[in-house]
Amino acid sequence: MDNAADRRSGWTFLTNHARVLLAIATDPQLRVRDMAATIGITERAAQGIVTDLEEAGYLKRTRVGRRNHYRIEPDRRLRHHTEAELPIQALIDMFTHRDLKQEES
Repeated sequence: MDNAADRRSGWTFLTNHARVLLAIATDPQLRVRDMAATIGITERAAQGIVTDLEEAGYLKRTRVGRRNHYRIEPDRRLRHHTEAELPIQALIDMFTHRDLKQEES
């Protein structure tokens, strides 16, 4: 399937929740506005996802001056029953490792 066909199908392997989590893992002080722009969602959607992740215990949010600082709880498990034995740190490592490899090239 080519890229045009992928775009038409409307689905991806990672949810926006995973993308927000990975964006925060890359930059724990990332603004919601920047997070939304990077992922390609609205600020409101990004804020809702951050709230979901915080309420589920995946994130802790601390106010530092005028900005938020996020801390990921790396031992929390993935939510789907078939991956429930995996900590979210495994997902983060998989994608942040890939980003580091691309920067080295």
